[in-house]
Order: sequence, then structure tokens, then C-alpha cells
Amino acid sequence: MEDLLARVRTAVVAAAWVAALAPLTFGGATAVAAPVTTTVAGTAAEAGSVGTVVQEGGRLTVPAGEEGAVTLRFTATLPAGTQGPVSAVLRLPTTLVASAGGSPVSKDVIRSTCAVNGAAYKACLWDMPYVRAGEEKDPPSLALPTVTAADTLAYAVTMDADRTALVLGHPDARVELKDSTGTVVAEGTVGLDFVPGTPPPNRRGALHGRDKYGVLWRYEGTGDVTRPFAPRERVGGGWNAYTVVTPLDSPTAGGTGSLVARDRAGVLWYYEGTGDPAAPFAPRERVGGGWNVYTALAGTAELGRDDNPDLVARDAAGKLWLYQGVRFLKPGSYGDTVVPGPTRSLVGGGWNAYDLVF
Repeated sequence: MEDLLARVRTAVVAAAWVAALAPLTFGGATAVAAPVTTTVAGTAAEAGSVGTVVQEGGRLTVPAGEEGAVTLRFTATLPAGTQGPVSAVLRLPTTLVASAGGSPVSKDVIRSTCAVNGAAYKACLWDMPYVRAGEEKDPPSLALPTVTAADTLAYAVTMDADRTALVLGHPDARVELKDSTGTVVAEGTVGLDFVPGTPPPNRRGALHGRDKYGVLWRYEGTGDVTRPFAPRERVGGGWNAYTVVTPLDSPTAGGTGSLVARDRAGVLWYYEGTGDPAAPFAPRERVGGGWNVYTALAGTAELGRDDNPDLVARDAAGKLWLYQGVRFLKPGSYGDTVVPGPTRSLVGGGWNAYDLVF
């Protein structure tokens, strides 16, 4: 009897083991035990989850000029379980097309620094490729700092754009974050509006005025039509020694632009632009005497072009004379070229019909 009971207990145990290892049937359907799930370190994006990118404060206005940097801020929310270093890139949607054989933007069209989650700002570089006919290249992009994964990553990107940035327009830039395997873990867009800003100093004019005391004052252009001139700056006194003061080219807020001045004895003096707004003119140099024969003097060179200015002069008979380039300044050398003293050529007569030449 005991032997029989032992055999039964053995059979029951064996059946239990078989039931645990083999599929069971119920009502004709096969029931399979659920597989064991093992958690592996990686990213939730591997399971198809992608986080979001949200810009703070709406679209960012970026002045293309001298205003200085503005800051783009956005937050990326990563899927739960994202691990490892996370890289990010901001891409503009518009491809730059070559202009006059080269890039339509300057080398440093946008200067940026970047910070993540309150860390110190560090320089981050833009890639601004441009295409010629038949070429294919990626659009402009900014590589953002690579950081350790976190639930949220708050990015701050400064943007200091020059005037060539206007060609970038009003893009919806795409931000994309990837984990170490190259899997996208968050994405979204941020809005940027590149608008005209204050032109650089060498693209803004300057106006000079002499008061009744002989003091010369300088008014720099601002680039703002509602406030065209900055407060005046004193150049210096003693300018009432001259009967005529005239620029040879248009002076700029950058301190470029030369002028000539004729004293009461008929001597013409040349003041070269220095490129320093605080002291815009170098000490005067004597051109020569005999300039009292003219009733009007005017410069004709282009904005900021003070390296080879022209001068026109009207005499008492109404004839207009041209003193071309540096040849009227003084005898001597100019670069590798020896130039003569003042020489002139006749433009034409009848200029006494005008009471002003400028």
C-alpha cells in the first residue's frame, strides 16, 4: 500500500512540472505564458516615443545690425528612461544660394553662445554652407551643446546677427535632439524673425556743423528715421579760420571721411579721416595756395571712400574744374605711385547759374 501511495505522489509532482512547462488548452484555444520582460538601459525612443520642443515667449525677433545679442529660449522634454549623452542641432529651412560667386551672408553672420539648464554660456558655431548651380548642401545649422540626459533640457541661445542676416527671412527653425545611438528623442520648431537693425558704423553717415564760435560739432547717424542723429560730439575749436569747409566724401559714424578747408589767405588744407569717431580727423596737411579764385568747392567721392577722393571747384567766371583723386592733395608719393601737385581739368561753364554747389 505504501508503495502505491509513493508512486501516486511521484506522478502528481511530475504532472505539475509538465503543466508548468507545456502550453495548456481551454476551449480549444492555446494559452501561452507571458514572456518575461527584461529592462535594458537605453532610451524610451527605442519604443517609438519622441519628446517635444517648446519655445518660450513666442517667435524671437533678431535685429540684423548693431543692436547686440538677443536670446532664444526653448525647453526639450525627453521621453522617460532616456539615458546617455544627448546632442542637439538647430536647422534653418532655407538653403543659401551663392550671390556673385560667394556666400550671400558674411562669415560671422550670426554669433552665438549656448547654455543648457543654467550652465555657463559657451561659444557655439553656425555652419552656413551655400550652394552654386547644380550643388546640393545642407541648410544652415547650429550645433548645440551635448549634455547628459534629463527629463527636461532648457536651452538658451544668444544670437548677434549682422546686416547680411536679412536674407534668412522669417524661418521656422527645426530643433532635433538625439541620443548616443542617433535615435531622435525630441523634436520641434522655434520661430525666428530676422529684421533690419542698426547699420554698422561705416554704413551710417555723419553730419558736421560749425557754430558761431568756430567750434566744429559731429552728429553721427543712428540708422533710425525717427531719431536720425545721435547727440552731438565736439570735434574741436578754431574752425572759424576757414572760409570754406567741405567733405571730400561722406563722413561716416565709423570716423571715416576726409575733408578740405580753405583759410582766408586762400590756402587749402587737407584733413584725413582717421577711422576713430572720437578723433575723426588727423592733423591738417597743406595742399597749396591760390584757392581764393574759387567761389565754391565740393567733394564727389562715394560714402566712406576717403582713399581717392575727388574735388570740384567753381571759379568766378562760372567754370567748373575737377581735381581728380589724390593728385590735388600734394606732391609726393601715394603708395608706389609718385603723384604731382594740384592739377585740374575743365568740366564746363555756366555754373554761375547756381548759388550752391555740393
